[in-house]
Amino acid sequence: MSRARAHGTSGAVSAPDIFDRTARRTRRDRAAPDFTDFDFIRTVMIDGLAERLATVTRDFTDMLDLGCFDAGFPAPPGVTVTRCDAGGVFARSANGVQADEDMLPFASESFDLVVSAGVLDSVNDLPGALSLARRVLRPDGLFLAAFCGAGTLSTLRATLREVERDRPAARIHPQVDVRSAGDLLMRAGFALPVADIEPLTVRYSSIGGLLRDLRGMAATNILRDRVPLRRDTLALAAEAFAARADPDGKTAERFDIIYLTGWAPAPSQPQPARRGSGTQSLKTALERFPERDAG
Repeated sequence: MSRARAHGTSGAVSAPDIFDRTARRTRRDRAAPDFTDFDFIRTVMIDGLAERLATVTRDFTDMLDLGCFDAGFPAPPGVTVTRCDAGGVFARSANGVQADEDMLPFASESFDLVVSAGVLDSVNDLPGALSLARRVLRPDGLFLAAFCGAGTLSTLRATLREVERDRPAARIHPQVDVRSAGDLLMRAGFALPVADIEPLTVRYSSIGGLLRDLRGMAATNILRDRVPLRRDTLALAAEAFAARADPDGKTAERFDIIYLTGWAPAPSQPQPARRGSGTQSLKTALERFPERDAG
């Protein structure tokens, strides 16, 4: 493709990977054939991103679908779409490019819209991935992303901690909270950054149903130092999970979806006021509200 060019985030020194890149690609390849049976979390993300995109009045011409899975994100009318996924099967089926999100092969200012649904929580270098998304955007280009953040799988996490109390193992990925996500947007150089969160609760009859869904959506443990879950531990976890069930026998699991919105800087965008340019102090403003204290 004409936009392709070798780029990455690694410099002379790079931090060690948290996630096993090979395992991540393999899990995505295994999930690809039946992904539509397990794409309900990503469908919620896509709907949320589409709602945010619908509020934007400007037109777009070139979109990058970053972490495309089965190419389910609907592009705006008339937009040329480039799909990219870390998994080879997803990338090929979408007629796209296989690449990790923190090692993008696209030239600077190739797109005016970048969307990403359901992948940034398992990227080794999230700050680098956001910086690359910012770099491939043209001035005044839009970045929209959604991924599972801190609080996700809280029931499964508590269950595993309970049954592995003496010998705990890292089984659930490190998670980014919404405040940190917003900070990362700013660090990556995005203008007008917004980060918000929407919780989603899914109820399961057994831990097996939850684990089946996680496998089907390519969301199982890919930490480099992961330890296999033994059969006896899984049996204990199933009992602990069932013990948390509601009266109808189903246990609630939580998925906290973080949404990110940011713009590539451009002179036409609103600019913050120069520091010190205010004409009224906070103390003066709060004098109209006696119950508040300016400190």
